[in-house]
Amino acid sequence: MKLGRLFRRPRWRAIAHELYAAIVLQARRPEFYVRCAVPDSPDGRFDAIALHAFLVLRRLKRDHARTEQLAQTLFDIMFEDMDQNLREMGVGDLGVGRRVKAMAQAFYGRAAAYEAASAGDDAALGEALRRNLYRGTAPGDDDVAAVVAYMRREAAALDARDIERLIEGDLHFGTPPGANPADGETTGEIPS
Repeated sequence: MKLGRLFRRPRWRAIAHELYAAIVLQARRPEFYVRCAVPDSPDGRFDAIALHAFLVLRRLKRDHARTEQLAQTLFDIMFEDMDQNLREMGVGDLGVGRRVKAMAQAFYGRAAAYEAASAGDDAALGEALRRNLYRGTAPGDDDVAAVVAYMRREAAALDARDIERLIEGDLHFGTPPGANPADGETTGEIPS
């Protein structure tokens, strides 16, 4: 192992924790559940986290050579948290590993679906959201359209963000659909 990697590992872990905390904080915003009809359930909360993690990992992937270790550490922390949450919910030790593995596979599937759909039109992204974020429910077209617009806005804001800011753990999302920007929150746009 290179000496540089040995000393960087704790730094990446701390930064990945900051990024993950920002992802979870945003994914727990009530507007997603109250105004956009995301199911307020363990599955719905997982899917909201997965959506936001996808956006961040997508951005980190663009600078893969510089962010590979950070992205992997962020992924690891996310699923360590999933493991802990399952244990707190009372899932037995034998079932946790199997469930976390299934959740990781689900995340990879969602990330692939969102990546492919993001390259298409809003209808394609809306269908990916219906299958994943809204699985098993029947959201209104306006709810889906609001989340599509939100995803596109946040992806563009992250694309415009200097990678150094993310590498330092500086992650802020814009207002969720249905939130009141007058409450002093950002819109996801990068200040000039």
